[in-house]
Amino acid sequence: MRAMQFGRFGGPEVLQEADVPDPTAGPGQTLVQVEAAGVNFGDIKQIAGEHTDGPYAPQGPLPRLPGMEVVGRTAAGRRVLGYVPQGGYATKAVVSDRHLVALPPEVGAGEALAVLVQGLTAWHLLRSVARIRPGESVVVHAAAGGTGSLAVQLAREFGAGRIIATASSAQKRALALELGADAAIDGDAGGYRERVLDANHGRPADIVLDAIGGPVLDAALDTLGPLGRLVTYGASSRQTASAIAPSRLAVDSITVAGFWVIPLIARNGTAGAELAQLLDLTARGRLRPLVGAEYDLARARDAHEDLLGRRTKGKLVLRP
Repeated sequence: MRAMQFGRFGGPEVLQEADVPDPTAGPGQTLVQVEAAGVNFGDIKQIAGEHTDGPYAPQGPLPRLPGMEVVGRTAAGRRVLGYVPQGGYATKAVVSDRHLVALPPEVGAGEALAVLVQGLTAWHLLRSVARIRPGESVVVHAAAGGTGSLAVQLAREFGAGRIIATASSAQKRALALELGADAAIDGDAGGYRERVLDANHGRPADIVLDAIGGPVLDAALDTLGPLGRLVTYGASSRQTASAIAPSRLAVDSITVAGFWVIPLIARNGTAGAELAQLLDLTARGRLRPLVGAEYDLARARDAHEDLLGRRTKGKLVLRP
């Protein structure tokens, strides 16, 4: 079958198109003819060799096939969405049955891919980690991205009182407002605190969802009020944030938490109530997963470069 693989760890340049043997489904697994595959920052981490020693890291010798999300059809013709630890960048993939869900006919391939890893991330950031309460203010970084755009919409769905989006361009900020943000500001670290407080009518924020890290995380911490929560779930800036003294958190009872959805998926599977809710909201038009650029499978390297360069909006999709 046709696939993209990497034989050494590195950046997008290590991805190569190849003909590889078809995978074979074992007990409790299903072979899926791939219609579309999703692109994630997690894929970039896979080919970079990050998280290689954890219990949920992809296993096996190089070369490997990256990719965690696929939409396709089973041999019986059932249209499905599936999570795979690796192997999604191919024309066929084997999916564990506990990670396979049927797709409502109203949900497109790109929309479905958007609500798997990124949608579940946004859901758990707000519900499981930040534990959002009605009326609270939420700051969403990178609000035009795959996870950020869904977090803006879910924050509204979950009763947020005010949603402040950050994004790197006027076009992206306009999109965040269209998705339901009350205000959209530049997310650069310089002057960040003043912009957030101004956008929140002078009040500190209750929740900040951060996928940028570095100086932006440092600045975001200064915007939180009493019992505020900052959840970090990525570091796209590839910069290191400052160390945080526990005494600084104690003064205002501030929580700083981390989140990574993959261990949760590995433990619980994807065929649960959270993904079912996300797909139902999408099918009913209450949730609008953003589908960004589509690339031929052979252009997976371009997709990674665009994602790293923060030139993208919404979900990036590979078409085998």
